[in-house]
Amino acid sequence: METTVDKKYTFKDFTSDQEVRWCPGCDDYVILRSMQKALPEMGVDRENVVFISGIGCSSRFPYYMNTYGMHSIHGRAPAIATGVKLANPELSVWVITGDGDAMAIGGNHFIHVLRRNVDLNIILFNNEIYGLTKGQFSPTSLVGQKTKSSPYGNTQPPFQPGELAIGAQARFFARIGGNTPKEMTSMFIEAEKFKGTSLIEVLQNCPIFNDGAFAEYTDKKVRADRQVYVEHGKPMIFGTDRDKGIVLNGLKLEVVTLGEDGVTEDDILVHNAKEEDPTLHQMLARLKNPLVTGIIRSFDDVTLEERKDDQTEQVKSDSKFERTADLFFSGDTYQVI
Repeated sequence: METTVDKKYTFKDFTSDQEVRWCPGCDDYVILRSMQKALPEMGVDRENVVFISGIGCSSRFPYYMNTYGMHSIHGRAPAIATGVKLANPELSVWVITGDGDAMAIGGNHFIHVLRRNVDLNIILFNNEIYGLTKGQFSPTSLVGQKTKSSPYGNTQPPFQPGELAIGAQARFFARIGGNTPKEMTSMFIEAEKFKGTSLIEVLQNCPIFNDGAFAEYTDKKVRADRQVYVEHGKPMIFGTDRDKGIVLNGLKLEVVTLGEDGVTEDDILVHNAKEEDPTLHQMLARLKNPLVTGIIRSFDDVTLEERKDDQTEQVKSDSKFERTADLFFSGDTYQVI
């Protein structure tokens, strides 16, 4: 991938001239601006950046970026982005999708791009609802949630995107609240640095059809006590007074208070995002009280591109043919008169 040498970008260089058409108060605005601020810090030339989206509110994203992009087919953005990346390895490819687009009609493409570990980045806007089509329940909607398509309450248990992703062998999974632009910007930069498929779940509020979906975790009044923001190599400490931490008790994660029952900082779990074994990462993705945000998993592994390149070189080295013509005339040939 080419890096910026002589050019110095600002967020304005990545802002298109299109009118942003999201509802007032939508967290999509925060995600958009965070990306526009992150891109100048990534060291990638603007002409080497492309955004591929599916269908949904989030999928308007490419219109608002002054880069290459494609508003593609419902659920198929990962497949199209894979083709773009394999054909143009130097590009920085981003998939913009929502919880319905990715995990309902696009579920098959979503899990397999993670399994294959293509070197691209996915931002999943999770608002636990179908917003563009006016408020039907989605694969992440809660049991009992009343929506346009479940007026008596949703009866289907929801997916947890992190649990699904790690189960599909995701090497990079992060989660962040939609109202934390500073952390989000930093996370986008780290995702671009990662070699392989990176997935960032943004807990995005839909003020029209599912307002306050994540307020119990993301509201500024409770955020410090209801979230633990993990960082690689640092103890999992949280709380307004930074006096709470996460420990592993047998097969369960538990919250303890520093200073009580002799608990010290040395007892608190230190986050290791780079561990190959996903067991603890899966536990962190599932934890609800507190909710874990930050980069939960970031395991370096061979990419699909590297596997295919190695295979191609091996086949070429083992082949007795140097040209296509050699293959065509290698066996019996016939002249048709």
